[in-house]
Amino acid sequence: MKNWRAKVNSLKTFLLLTGLMALFVFIGRQIGGQAGMVYAFGFACVMNFVSYWFSDKIVLMMFGAKEASREQAPELYEIVEDLARKANIPMPRIYLIQSPAPNAFATGRNPKHAAIAATTGILERLDAKELEGVLGHELSHVFNRDILISTIAATVAGAIMMLANMARWGMMFGGYGGRDRENRGGLELLAVAILAPLAAALIQMAISRSREYEADRSGAALTGKPLALASALQKIAVETNRARVPLSTNPATAHLFIMNPLRGEGLFSLFSTHPPTSERIKRLEAMDLNRATLNAPRVVY
Repeated sequence: MKNWRAKVNSLKTFLLLTGLMALFVFIGRQIGGQAGMVYAFGFACVMNFVSYWFSDKIVLMMFGAKEASREQAPELYEIVEDLARKANIPMPRIYLIQSPAPNAFATGRNPKHAAIAATTGILERLDAKELEGVLGHELSHVFNRDILISTIAATVAGAIMMLANMARWGMMFGGYGGRDRENRGGLELLAVAILAPLAAALIQMAISRSREYEADRSGAALTGKPLALASALQKIAVETNRARVPLSTNPATAHLFIMNPLRGEGLFSLFSTHPPTSERIKRLEAMDLNRATLNAPRVVY
């Protein structure tokens, strides 16, 4: 039985995803009228179908992740097996990404078809307790079903940005739809081109940020070691800011990782898919002070 927090998060996510779909259909209408709206809705449905069934394979291929054997990553297997048993979920597949940047993410459509991907850098830079904290966070995304939600949100948001680019081209060449749309074409296409990507990004960030806080909380509850996760986040943040070449150069996939691999400071941090690291650490430290909150979830599938 889900608690009230899970119910609130599920409702919030549903409303945000509905907002993304509505925005997609609205942009389609502005570009192509009634027919454009129908095409946009159909395309959005196709994208959601593809995201549901093939998102894990697509994302893993994007980062060159290779499935690892127990012999290749014995510590990783041992920790994930133990945490999956505690959470009462199937053992996810384990993948390795050859990169010195410390990071990790979870993907898949549900707990029975989930995968955990970790960089070689995170295995080198974190100790066993910190690594357990990170993997607890990622497994929380699995049993909270965040991995599917995040992928669909990213797919639709990316498509909205693609339509916004079409709107910019349409504005350059006089708009779409012929003379019956001349009176409203220019300003509407300009508004779509400027505001649609911003709106899509804000909705995607709202989904991702709320889910990251929840994954921190439930992951720390699963391991019983909130300070270990806090220490891991601090180390990953330092290494990310220090890195010359980010792990991911695609904003559409940055939200999948435990920490945004794209560096951002000042005003750019306001548009990050992740909450501020300092606030995440502060909440984990507060959890450690209140040990009564550390009741490991028992999820049955």
